[in-house]
Amino acid sequence: MAPGLDYYRSSEPTEPSVVQVIAADRSSSDTFSTDSEPCDRRLTPSPEPPLRPGVYYNPRLDPKNFLDGPLSYDPATRLRQMLARPGIVIAPGICDGISARCALEAGFDCLYQSGAATTASRLGMPDLAIATLNDFVQSAQMVCGLSPTTPVIADADTGFGGTAMVARTVYQYARAGVAAMHIEDQVQTKRCGHLMGKQVVSREEFVTRIRAAVIARDSIPGGSNFVIIGRTDSAQVLGMDEAIARLKLAADAGADVCFIEGVKTAELLTKTVETLKPKPVLVNVISGGLTPSFTCKEAEAHGAKIIIFSLVSCVAAVHGIRAAMQSLKKTGTDFTSAQGMDPKAFFEVMGLHDVVDLDARAGGKAYEVV
Repeated sequence: MAPGLDYYRSSEPTEPSVVQVIAADRSSSDTFSTDSEPCDRRLTPSPEPPLRPGVYYNPRLDPKNFLDGPLSYDPATRLRQMLARPGIVIAPGICDGISARCALEAGFDCLYQSGAATTASRLGMPDLAIATLNDFVQSAQMVCGLSPTTPVIADADTGFGGTAMVARTVYQYARAGVAAMHIEDQVQTKRCGHLMGKQVVSREEFVTRIRAAVIARDSIPGGSNFVIIGRTDSAQVLGMDEAIARLKLAADAGADVCFIEGVKTAELLTKTVETLKPKPVLVNVISGGLTPSFTCKEAEAHGAKIIIFSLVSCVAAVHGIRAAMQSLKKTGTDFTSAQGMDPKAFFEVMGLHDVVDLDARAGGKAYEVV
């Protein structure tokens, strides 16, 4: 059986009972073992929940295994810990290195790499299936490298092709340091989820994409905690009932989180959360988009576990850069738009002190004066 497929249980499982290792001061990614253990570890049977035929269940990724202990240095494991524990996960959308630095400076502990933002910042183009897997991966490598322990949730559009490309996307995102990705049910010529005229694939094709992503994740040597998020854009095309039905199928296929794009009311968000329990639900807030402008507290009150603000940095950048350019054109100087920020102050936001400190600790003298 192909790696990962053994987690899709039949109605009459024949595998032996799973043994859970409970340990102190060990990361959750190292939780399961049948080897002999030191005396400070104890083995207890881990009962599996009742499953319908063909429903995915991987005991290693059970949320209960991520409830306790310090936050992991591995971003995917850390995100699973955040999902398993109280509180909503807030992930501001970033579009480049500058916006990522600003988000980290503000104290956010999770980031969102938006497909629309990536397409706009790298290509200067609209979110109409123009950016490629390479564009997304290269952006992710840069963002994840700025703070390697901070989870980054990344848009993966439709997976950029068939099942082989979905699997390749998972491998490349995981290798880049991404903690989670969401994959959707739009056709390949997709568009931003808050534009009109969307088209979606069949339920079967959507589930195939999710299953391919899950199998790819479970095939990564060493046991990856990479998070798979199933996203549906079908609410505006086929209605909320169909959207929820698709997310149920995605959850059965192994999606760790469910993402319904364009949920139009608080009542519908609450209904979605209640129907999909215990799967966590992600809500995407875009000012002026299809979803109400929920605050973080409001989204949490309605049961959402993750809230992303996809275009918060892009829109702010357009306003700020546009105003600066118009001011320069009108006045012939950038003095006003600079607001007193000199080059050194700018580079300090970009991590200047970290680089200078590294050089000094290594014995270098290149940046004794900057």
